[in-house]
Amino acid sequence: MREYAFVSDASAIGCVGTLTVATRGDRGAGEVLVTVRGAKEAFLAWSDDPLPKGAQVLVVEVRGTRTVVVEPWHGLA
Repeated sequence: MREYAFVSDASAIGCVGTLTVATRGDRGAGEVLVTVRGAKEAFLAWSDDPLPKGAQVLVVEVRGTRTVVVEPWHGLA
């Protein structure tokens, strides 16, 4: 019998990523590539306002399996 460890997508919260597909605000999700647990992973990305492909974003919430909410990220001032 094998045991498998499942890691929650919640570990993506607080990670910075890059949009590979633009978001459309409440009209549709995009896709974000985030480095989580040492590997790049893709998630569906929702945002309040549309964000362009290539934008740097911060993951602020998990909405379910492989789905996150992002906000624009401008780095530290």
